[in-house]
Amino acid sequence: MRNFILTAAAAVTATGAFAASHSMAPMVEAMDQSVANGVVSAEMIVAPQNGWMVVHRTDADMAPGPVVGYAPLREGENVDVAAILTEDVAPGDMLMLMVHGEDGGMTTGQFEYTLGAKEDGPIRMDGNLVMKIVTAK
Repeated sequence: MRNFILTAAAAVTATGAFAASHSMAPMVEAMDQSVANGVVSAEMIVAPQNGWMVVHRTDADMAPGPVVGYAPLREGENVDVAAILTEDVAPGDMLMLMVHGEDGGMTTGQFEYTLGAKEDGPIRMDGNLVMKIVTAK
């Protein structure tokens, strides 16, 4: 009986921990930053599935533009996510750090998205993109 109680308590604790780790809403936390080193970072990203932090150019219209970098994400909390920029970004340029999934592509673990495509496309929560806009310094 004692082993059953310990096993049941462990199962409840594990289930509670699992539920707590999956209850965080997807989000991107990032600030305006220098990109002089060719990298843009997010302090924390919560991803609903394995995927990508994709760096899009944007402007005052706040629409996602061309991709200028990306970094892999794992499901759950990701801390200090850094993407190497594939193009020059000047101080004052606006960048959209967006969560994309790992769905529909030909190869798992290979970023396959192009603007407007469905492969490795953006994640939406309640119809909204999961993203944060930062300005390069």
